[in-house]
Amino acid sequence: MSIRRTTGPVGVAPVGQTDVFAAEVIAAHISGYFLLPAECLPVMALPPGTFDSHRFQHNAVLLISALEKKSFEEFSKVIAVMDVDIFIPIFTHVFGEARQGGKVALVSLFRLRGADDDSPPSTSRMLERAAKIALHELGHLFGLLHCDDERCLMHFSGDVDEVDRLPLNLCRYCRMYLKEAV
Repeated sequence: MSIRRTTGPVGVAPVGQTDVFAAEVIAAHISGYFLLPAECLPVMALPPGTFDSHRFQHNAVLLISALEKKSFEEFSKVIAVMDVDIFIPIFTHVFGEARQGGKVALVSLFRLRGADDDSPPSTSRMLERAAKIALHELGHLFGLLHCDDERCLMHFSGDVDEVDRLPLNLCRYCRMYLKEAV
């Protein structure tokens, strides 16, 4: 897929105690699969006031709001990579979150390290999952919606097995829409 750059690069920001290598892998996937320039940012502190003590998770909506207040002027979009459990009110957890057409998206590594059978995945599998979630959320930042095609990266994934089945590419419709959006 050939996409012309019309804005600044995509920033990939490790947040909190996140492994910086995961952010580097995500940046490489953004460059390699979406053909967009991507740069890793310095590690940022986890924004305060986002932890929900009733759920023992961080509220993704509050995280995005806090990160949107940061200065990322030279970047067209920002993917924040963190190692905390995140949720939105209608789901028990999410792997990532983005506002449709927004500037900042989240990727949580917390549940990507597990499997439905409780066996830990290899590091390469966890990093592939993180890259898929990041590309999916970046698609939302560029205006893409969830896709009905199970062979499309923009298809909704509710558990890690579904993430594992996702391809690292877009269907032809989502690819065309992304090309127009960029």
